[in-house]
Amino acid sequence: MFRLQGSKVLAVDMTGDAVKAKNGSMVAYDGQMAFKKMSGGGEGLRGMVTRRLTGEQMTLMEVKGHGTCWFADRASEINLVSLQGDKLYVESSNLLTTDGGLRTGTSFTGMRGASQGNGLFTTTVEGHGQAAIMSDGPAVVLRVSAQYPLTVDPGAYVAHQGNLRQSFQSGVTFRTLMGEGGGEAFQIRFEGDGLVYVQPSERNTIAGDV
Repeated sequence: MFRLQGSKVLAVDMTGDAVKAKNGSMVAYDGQMAFKKMSGGGEGLRGMVTRRLTGEQMTLMEVKGHGTCWFADRASEINLVSLQGDKLYVESSNLLTTDGGLRTGTSFTGMRGASQGNGLFTTTVEGHGQAAIMSDGPAVVLRVSAQYPLTVDPGAYVAHQGNLRQSFQSGVTFRTLMGEGGGEAFQIRFEGDGLVYVQPSERNTIAGDV
């Protein structure tokens, strides 16, 4: 069972089952717990190849036992997401904890910019269970529908789920207007039906726009 204690600490009650968590995010536990370091970004040989090709790297640990374990990371706000067989796309740095039965991997989501020719890869979480994602400040969950597509600054993007199509478009960001952009500006556009999680502050990005 995942439950929040305040907005910045996640408590997970375990009865012999396991969770996967960001390495180093355990802050306390009671009962009997065993910790094992895992390689992240995907599972099995395919996951290893994907990580090598994409550079999408997560350092995970498996926590298994009886009792309660508490997780937190740099006082980030924590948001719980329930998956019912669907897939969650989340920036690897924003993923805190998942149920042990959920599958993690990487997904190619498009091109960062025509001039750079760089691919953009996102961590995926899939199956039935709960995941905890982090945001810098309280996350806002925005609904995307056929009538209302959504455009997001990449620095504020945290995660998305649902039947969404993702594309990249050139655009002008606030930092570009202020003369702080260092390269090609772009934005992420979502169309379809689903949810997008954004944070109220922007992570450090290349060209103000990764």
